[in-house]
Amino acid sequence: MKAKGTVHKYGDNVDTDVIIPARYLNSSDPEDLKKHCMEDIDTEFVGRVKAGDIMVANKNFGCGSSREHAPIAIKASGIACVIAETFARIFYRNSINIGLPIIECPEAAAEIAAGDEVEIDFDSGKIYDLTKGTEYQGQAFPPFMQEIIKHEGLINYINSKE
Repeated sequence: MKAKGTVHKYGDNVDTDVIIPARYLNSSDPEDLKKHCMEDIDTEFVGRVKAGDIMVANKNFGCGSSREHAPIAIKASGIACVIAETFARIFYRNSINIGLPIIECPEAAAEIAAGDEVEIDFDSGKIYDLTKGTEYQGQAFPPFMQEIIKHEGLINYINSKE
């Protein structure tokens, strides 16, 4: 599995309240959530993001409350993968559960810039910054996690086994 897209870059401690503000939690519909993704930190994100784009952030991405709405909003917006130095543990688990690929890679998080074109090979964990011609080694997904992501989430993966 691979992803390739333009980077949207954020800093440290991007919490779930700015990923999807609490005032929009009255819905869990991905189509509703994507309209407000990142709006409290980046008012232009929704108008700029394209299907397949990549989100890059520094440390502790997805901190704050454990709401599943945050990775749902990111995935629904079209983001194909989130790369960060580190993720909040509950956000990490929620992302895998809903089929949003995420990769921890401190070097990539530090060096990749907004607007760069990036390609990710999920099998190897390799991250290629095509704009700069650089390569990074991220954490590859174990086969079972790749299956969950391929099936668009844990529930679909489990249902495919029946």
